[in-house]
Amino acid sequence: MLFFTEADVRRLLPMPVAIAQMRRVFRDLASGSAQNQPRRRLVLPTGSVLHSMAGAFGRYFGIKVYSTNLRYGAHFLFLLYSAEDAAPLALFEANYLGQIRTGAATGYATDLLARADADTLAVIGSGFQARTQVEAVLSVRPVRDVRVWSRKQENRERFAEECARELGAPVRPAASAEEAVRGAGIVVTATNSRNPVFEDHWIDPGTHINAIGSNQANRRETPPELVRRADLIAVDSIEQAQMEAGDLLLALDQADWQRVKELKDLSGRPSTRSITLFKSVGLGVEDVAAAAYVYESAGEGTRQLPVFHS
Repeated sequence: MLFFTEADVRRLLPMPVAIAQMRRVFRDLASGSAQNQPRRRLVLPTGSVLHSMAGAFGRYFGIKVYSTNLRYGAHFLFLLYSAEDAAPLALFEANYLGQIRTGAATGYATDLLARADADTLAVIGSGFQARTQVEAVLSVRPVRDVRVWSRKQENRERFAEECARELGAPVRPAASAEEAVRGAGIVVTATNSRNPVFEDHWIDPGTHINAIGSNQANRRETPPELVRRADLIAVDSIEQAQMEAGDLLLALDQADWQRVKELKDLSGRPSTRSITLFKSVGLGVEDVAAAAYVYESAGEGTRQLPVFHS
């Protein structure tokens, strides 16, 4: 069994490839040849939580298991297996695996739903997931202006400087969330906020929004007025979104869920003036597809781990 470090994943999983893998995931979900198991959580009195999410894609299946504690941080691992004979194939350090596949899902949704000429990106949040969000959108649209806002000035300034240097992108800090969002053709929210991080009237017709920060039923980043106003609401999985997409759960009545569509069933945006919203919660099958590519791309020198049989 192989062992992949964070550095291995960074080296072997470039963003354009990860976006292509997400395209294959939703194609296979549409055909029924891929499977996803929604996230499960085991919550302890100490505040520690064990999360697990699984899926099957092509010749592989696997599970991501991660632990979190608000005081002490998060720890991610992923196990990849052979679908043919259930043999364990690889163990991954999976922090970056999750970051890049989350960005890649946004990249795929943006390529599918944003206007072809959208060239301004607003990012709310400068933490754990924000960098790969910028990288993914840059991979699918000719962005000429990236504006980032987060609550701490030093964080957004550092984020803008790092992205500009590492991605070669025109990234600049905004003085306010409104300054970032006004006039942007693409908006990304990547925060852990419990409450909306922008206002509905800041969003113009023709805007595409990716809400990726929250996967808990009591948290939301988008204003309910915008959710109800959106011409198209897309999710990666309706089943999982109905469990943990607070942006939608706190804004929609049960009957309104008929408006929500899965990415696998969409072919594009309704019109150039449509407001489109992708609410991402992250799927285990996306992790499988990302890990499968890394596994197949591994060369000699990858560390071998022993496999213990019962």
